Amino acid sequence: MAYQTLRLILGDQLTHTLPILEHGDPSTDIVLMAEVHSEATYVRHHKKKIALIFSAMRHFAEELREAGWKVLYFAYDGTQTVPDLFKALETAQSIHDFASVSVTEPAEFRLLEEIKQWSDRLECPVDILPDSRFLCDHATFQNWAKGRKQFRMEYFYREMRRAYDVLMSDGSPVGGKWNYDAENRRPPSDGLDVPPPFQASPDRITQEVLALVEDHFPEHFGDLHPFHFAVTRTDALAVLDHFITTRLSLFGTYQDAMVQDEPWMFHSHLSFYLNCGLLVPMECIRAAEAAYHRGTAPLNAVEGFIRQILGWREYVRGLYWLRMPGYASENALNAQRPLPAMYWGKPTQMNCMRQSIDQTWKWAYAHHIQRLMVLGNFALLAGLSPKEVNEWYLIVYADAFEWVELPNVSGMVLFADGGLLASKPYAASGAYINRMSNYCTTCRYSPTRKNGPSACPFNYLYWDFLDRNAERLSGNPRLAMPYRTLTRMSEDKRQAIRDDAARFFKSLDKGEVV
Repeated sequence: MAYQTLRLILGDQLTHTLPILEHGDPSTDIVLMAEVHSEATYVRHHKKKIALIFSAMRHFAEELREAGWKVLYFAYDGTQTVPDLFKALETAQSIHDFASVSVTEPAEFRLLEEIKQWSDRLECPVDILPDSRFLCDHATFQNWAKGRKQFRMEYFYREMRRAYDVLMSDGSPVGGKWNYDAENRRPPSDGLDVPPPFQASPDRITQEVLALVEDHFPEHFGDLHPFHFAVTRTDALAVLDHFITTRLSLFGTYQDAMVQDEPWMFHSHLSFYLNCGLLVPMECIRAAEAAYHRGTAPLNAVEGFIRQILGWREYVRGLYWLRMPGYASENALNAQRPLPAMYWGKPTQMNCMRQSIDQTWKWAYAHHIQRLMVLGNFALLAGLSPKEVNEWYLIVYADAFEWVELPNVSGMVLFADGGLLASKPYAASGAYINRMSNYCTTCRYSPTRKNGPSACPFNYLYWDFLDRNAERLSGNPRLAMPYRTLTRMSEDKRQAIRDDAARFFKSLDKGEVV
């Protein structure tokens, strides 16, 4: 059968309001969706991540059929019948005639470069439509960034607040301040009652996908069961409502807190669904804003949540497209150490690392402070290779796509871009982890000891990091205080730090349990 346009929908574009669908005609067009081998395996994604995307894709295809669309769907079968997206298009072309291809701009640079070649290879027009789900288009971000030596999210965020009239009153921020982050750093209190997260029950389609992942991806990272992700828009909206009603009120206060065996805390867990399209940003923003106006959530929580979506999410996406492809290879601190085996689940005596990695293995999730100030902090202090660290983050988290993962890791975690994104490296000693968690109470290492085999490794690694990177970092005004402290240290003290770090790195590099 001949169709006017084949409309390709990617696995992270599961949104009914995309222009590719709104501008289409079910009577003349056909939709193509494909679970292709290359996308599932270009890194060895967490099993839960593959299951989430495949199941959500299959449910979305069913919704399209119910809405009257003809859908050509290639399910993963392990035979590489459709090894990549282009082969899926070629196969579709051999089955159905179509005059043109329409696709929403992909979220990742590598895919856009591939798609740009399709028109010549298919010998038909391929139209790339803008992704309407993001709130800042490329041109707007480029204009904002023009002439800036450093990109500070705070100023971008304020402009987005004004543009979309979010938490604004007569042109000024509600409450008189733009940012309430200073109120969002409370450590966990004893007896903190954390509500359970929303859990969806796997239906028949999801059960089939789980069996497929067990069969075809057994060597991939992580546990597949239990699986409770939402895989439909209906359930994703239920996750949003659950967060607004049960977690948002304390989200701000405890968003940086970490508690033993409490992986979910008061976070929203919406990034899974925002990043694959089951939710769109503005509906999440307005839901939180409405909670503030109803009086069911305080301003510090609502502003902090909105800043993550309207500010940070849009900001890292803009930075990604502005700086690619070169951004992926930046390594300003010349970090070269290979990723240690403990990141892949091998034993470690560092309880904070064990907690964060074990939760990542089990849930394909860790909240932003675990990612930044535990796992990322260690990677920064140890001088781990940005290429290997970026690949790890892309593999292990179900909400990780390169556009959001790369700026967060290279810019925020590793300072690999030399300060374009962050004003200073996010380095910290064990004192920070001890203050913001209860991990240290059951750790083999002491957060109060500064040197020696019993000292928390973060303590001497922090100073060793500053010492060995002094030429590059000592002129940073935000690091003036720690560098003054380092300068005042006796030579014996500095040598003890170097000796402890050398001993630790020797054990780490030999694959010993540290």
